[in-house]
Amino acid sequence: MHATLPRLARTDFPALRRNRLDTLQVNLGYRCNQACLHCHVNAGPTRTEMMDADTIGLVLKVLALAPFSSLDLTGGAPELHPQFRDLVRAARALGLRVIDRCNLTILHEPFQQDLARFLAQHEVEVVASLPCHSVDNVDRQRGAGVFAASILALQQLNALGYGRPGSGLVLKLVYNPQGPSLPPDQARLEADYQQVLREQHQVEFNQLLVITNMPIQRFGSTLISRGQFETYMDLLRGSFLRDNLDHVMCRSLISVDWKGYLYDCDFNQQLGLAAGLEVLSADDGAPHLRDLLDGGVEGAPIRVADHCYGCTAGQGSSCGGALGT
Repeated sequence: MHATLPRLARTDFPALRRNRLDTLQVNLGYRCNQACLHCHVNAGPTRTEMMDADTIGLVLKVLALAPFSSLDLTGGAPELHPQFRDLVRAARALGLRVIDRCNLTILHEPFQQDLARFLAQHEVEVVASLPCHSVDNVDRQRGAGVFAASILALQQLNALGYGRPGSGLVLKLVYNPQGPSLPPDQARLEADYQQVLREQHQVEFNQLLVITNMPIQRFGSTLISRGQFETYMDLLRGSFLRDNLDHVMCRSLISVDWKGYLYDCDFNQQLGLAAGLEVLSADDGAPHLRDLLDGGVEGAPIRVADHCYGCTAGQGSSCGGALGT
């Protein structure tokens, strides 16, 4: 796979500093039952990286002491971690909003048949990847049969109340472009999704999040192989909007990898760009979860590189979809 950091490290992206943290985003490991083309984590069935029990315990200690309001669980498929459910239970007991970044097909995997009911029981917010409302486009990007399996999973979640008015069970869908282009307008695309999924599949959901594909890991390597990397970067740079800097996710979120090290966002994690915190508690000098026990990080510098233009291009992009929505 082609390395993308050498093409991204030199940048003129504006300097950023952190605001008050409200979200701890935890990557529980890179194992996944899918291997999607757009995946910026390069996750897949053969990955073995997994957060250990001691680090899980440290996550909970940080959540209990630091002023976080949300725990955002991601992977790979975070549900494949053997302590996923224990972590959800403990975080909910602390009164935290818990987000599960779910690929939907995980609900059909062995030993996961009761997963949807578990998520509903603990009122976990489900953010589910469905990169298109067309079977051909989804299966091309994610594998044969994935669209049908995803629709069945959405219908299962709907049957439990997810996406239904007044249920309190939040179901959000995630759209990624099929290739090196910016996502369409989030509100207009959401209306299309709502109409197609309701009329053709009797599926309801609360919100659509559109996310720009990042030129890193598997997607970035594919761009290099196809000779499209620089053209895509030109598109991102040329679509930069300064107003988006006030809303980028790295200003209020911090990302934790499966070893417990800290990054300013999940994308920086995949590039190995450690968080720009002025702390050196770990043996190798990289910021670690334990550093969050020592106090706030408000005002700390944020590591930037050219991929940051992906979050600030056009309507902007973050783990919460288009910026300012």
